[in-house]
Amino acid sequence: MLKLTLKPGDFIDIGSDVKVIFSGGSANNIHLLIDAPKNMNIARSGAGKNKTPSPYYREKELSAEAKKEITAILMREKRRQANAG
Repeated sequence: MLKLTLKPGDFIDIGSDVKVIFSGGSANNIHLLIDAPKNMNIARSGAGKNKTPSPYYREKELSAEAKKEITAILMREKRRQANAG
């Protein structure tokens, strides 16, 4: 399995016919655009009748302490940039 970090607008080519484009996200959702031939059947996991558990897992949430530390770092960086420019 390949795990990627993408920015909005980044894409993944699958073969020569399929392009998956990351268009952003919010909270627990991501937004993907799939450019593929019309004759290709594309369905998300919840759309099928035979619902089987996904073999994939959600990453664990950050701790409250880690979130506070990240927020503090981002705020320091924002102040630094404001003072520099």
